[in-house]
Amino acid sequence: MRQVLGLDLGTTTIGIAKTDSLGIAAHGVETFRFEVGNFKKAREHIIELCHKEGIKAIALGMPLYESGDISPHAQSCLRFKEDLLKLDPTLEIEMIDESYSTIEADEKLKVTGLSYEKRKEIIDEMAAVVILERYLEKFGGK
Repeated sequence: MRQVLGLDLGTTTIGIAKTDSLGIAAHGVETFRFEVGNFKKAREHIIELCHKEGIKAIALGMPLYESGDISPHAQSCLRFKEDLLKLDPTLEIEMIDESYSTIEADEKLKVTGLSYEKRKEIIDEMAAVVILERYLEKFGGK
């Protein structure tokens, strides 16, 4: 079974999750931080991680409006996808609606009893887990 990365792209962070070796369960990897708008640094980190781990599939969160229309940030996510594919055209990247993923991630973290400060540190990573879980529900790890 192949591993899949889940990504929650922000303006200064990218939450990263991946599936287990069986490709069926998601877990957080890290929250990678970069300078405002320095998506090149984020792309390079993701490509390096994919090559190091042998990962060929990515679930990239895409924030849509309630209406389903593409938001300005979603357009940035689509550009991020295009730029990743320029660096490695063998990648398979699925755009996943990330609506309410941060809220869902925060709810999951609250039940663990983590402090607000600790939740804030790992919220992007956990949102990436939520995005990856949505991918797995939709595609079953295929």
